[in-house]
Amino acid sequence: MLVSFRINIAILGLLLFYSPIKAQQLTISGFVKDASSKEALIGAVIYETTQHKGTTANEYGYYSLTLNVKDTLQLIVSYLGYKPEAKKIIITTNIRLDIFLQSSATLSEVEISSTKNNNNVKKAQMGVIDVPMREIKNLPVLAGERDILKVIQLLPGVQQAQEGTTGFFVRGGNTDQNLVQLDEAVVYNPNHLFGIFSTFNVNALNNVQLIKGGFPAKYGGRLSSILDITMKDGNKGKYEVEGGIGLLSSNITIQGPIQKNKSSFIISARRSYLDVLVKPFLPKNNLGTTYKFYDLNAKLNFEIGKNDKIFISAFTGNDYGAYTGANSLNYNIGFGNSTATLRWNHLFGSKMFCNTSAIFNQYHLGLGSTQGSYYALLYTAVNDVNGKSDFTYIPNSKNIVKFGGSYFYHTLFPASYSASIPRKGNRVVINKDSIPKKYSNEMAVYGSHEWDANEVLSVNYGVRLPYYFTSNSSYFLFEPRITTKFSIEKTASIKASYTVMHQFLHLVPNSTASLPTDIWIPSSNIVKPQRSEQYALGYFKNFNQNLIETSVELYYKTMQNQVLFKEGTQLTLVSNIEDALTFGKGNSYGMEFFVKKNSGKLTGWISYTLSKTTQTFKSLNRGNAFPFTYDRRHNIAVVAVYDFNKHWTLSADFVFHTGNAFTLPSGLIPISQDNGSLYDGYYYDYTSKNNARLRSYHRLDINASYKRLHQYKKWKYESELSFGAYNIYSRLNPYFVYLTVDQSTKLPQAIQVSLLPIIPSISYNFKF
Repeated sequence: MLVSFRINIAILGLLLFYSPIKAQQLTISGFVKDASSKEALIGAVIYETTQHKGTTANEYGYYSLTLNVKDTLQLIVSYLGYKPEAKKIIITTNIRLDIFLQSSATLSEVEISSTKNNNNVKKAQMGVIDVPMREIKNLPVLAGERDILKVIQLLPGVQQAQEGTTGFFVRGGNTDQNLVQLDEAVVYNPNHLFGIFSTFNVNALNNVQLIKGGFPAKYGGRLSSILDITMKDGNKGKYEVEGGIGLLSSNITIQGPIQKNKSSFIISARRSYLDVLVKPFLPKNNLGTTYKFYDLNAKLNFEIGKNDKIFISAFTGNDYGAYTGANSLNYNIGFGNSTATLRWNHLFGSKMFCNTSAIFNQYHLGLGSTQGSYYALLYTAVNDVNGKSDFTYIPNSKNIVKFGGSYFYHTLFPASYSASIPRKGNRVVINKDSIPKKYSNEMAVYGSHEWDANEVLSVNYGVRLPYYFTSNSSYFLFEPRITTKFSIEKTASIKASYTVMHQFLHLVPNSTASLPTDIWIPSSNIVKPQRSEQYALGYFKNFNQNLIETSVELYYKTMQNQVLFKEGTQLTLVSNIEDALTFGKGNSYGMEFFVKKNSGKLTGWISYTLSKTTQTFKSLNRGNAFPFTYDRRHNIAVVAVYDFNKHWTLSADFVFHTGNAFTLPSGLIPISQDNGSLYDGYYYDYTSKNNARLRSYHRLDINASYKRLHQYKKWKYESELSFGAYNIYSRLNPYFVYLTVDQSTKLPQAIQVSLLPIIPSISYNFKF
């Protein structure tokens, strides 16, 4: 068995680095950038028209295209929202060619329409969706806050968490199974205000990509999805100031050159003023709620030579909330993320690109609450130090080889405690420095090969080899990845993929509320790494010169070693959290439909997901399978943006999904009056888990924005006034249900609680 495994690895290694040798070829390579800001244009298409060969720019704007030697080469470079650039080149050797594209803001609709690439049909990749920043900035918002995670919830295969929150579940996975990265740094809790808003300020972002299947070999550590977010580098040509004023917060972004066309900076900040607005209305004894949050993004980039670039980026965001009530209920909570990334891009000639990164990220959550005669405390934190190197080798237009490695050093602080308030003595206090820390190491190497065999067949295959170890456990695992594409015509293809993923850190739900009160724990000799296997099959078809994308994807996913707390668990500071856990498995399968229009006056998409997800735990539900809480049979989203003219834009989205699963008792038993105050005189009998569903959820959001360019002498600035409504017809969607007994009829009742009715919004944005 071991010999066979080694032989397979050796063969795979040979395949990864094999590339046909062809004589009389040359390579054109460089970067594709915005002509004004010099910002990298991620995913720009470079195509040679006479040889019908092309490539796309990577996440740093770098490309490399190897062509047969010819008297004249004709390149077309295009990017959605930019004027295509045509270049006629006569060369006899490898050259470096940086390409600068002009924004198409002033172009006609016909010119814009020619810039959409066809990667969704031609490339051997599945489950990958690039989210245009235009949609993020134009779609309806809650309380005037533009939010990328709200847009992610509108994509096929993605389930929204609770009403109004930014939590999301992908293809049956839990929230901790989504890897969220900002400039390669992990963001463990990407939320503000209990999840109502995300921590990402859209004015600071360049690109957003969601991967939910057919995962590239470079990614690992999560089971369900990768949300890869890239910050802007900063304008290298001129200084810009951009900002916005909303109902709950304001933001400002400043960017510009340090040395023109060589280096630049960007600083973006946002702060809420809920605490300021509420304070005058609070009573003198300070009963009530206070809440505030802020986030700060900063980035520097330097071109230190023709082949070298340095990027330094940082992010921090924090929330603090407190409530003091007259009914003896009070709480205080503080949580936040901080990241720092140092990256070095280096070109080894014209065919090899390398990115090396040193990354630090930190997440913490502290919660204290009191209700009646009980109090509870929770603290959880994750500190990571991470180093990685990624290489891309492009020997010719038919082969792309990627390989690299990474290392994580994790430090976790898990602690939770609940008890009755002591009549004498002091309450227990959680001191971060006294919490038993859990240390772990996670490293991985990977390699992949994307091979375009011919116009019909393409294959992207690879392997990731993670190795995880602590003081008392270790795991060396094997993660094969393969995606194949079979073209049935120029604008249509069939794709299939198989992926194995593992996850070594686990977020264990500590309550049924949609609050950030869950605990991160590492894998150990008791807590095994989570594992998923995903199979997918899809049909992809483009229409009208790639302006309209359509796809149908089928998937089946199994998940092993899922983690939950045992029923009735009550932790103390001396508890071994691992002893309070139960382990199980999950299965998810479904069908996803996606139709998207990319340009013109009307843009947007329609997504529909038909799916089913179940979980099985030996110690829960008598060992029988039960629906995942966010298992929803039907999930529909319709998104539309319409440009009336250069000033007015109208946008709307409609969402419908099946109600969440929840647990109803099968009966109730009267108990003695002595204990009646605790259970309202009845004891509920639960026989199965998640045996009922809430009402279906649906809502319609609308937004209108008025944009105008102002000029005073030589000074120009842009303004935008946006106003709209969330849940325009004020649908009372279910947030949760609680049980009681009607005292007059003595019959049980399930009472629905709704959270968000119609919420109007208005915001003002500016840029100069």
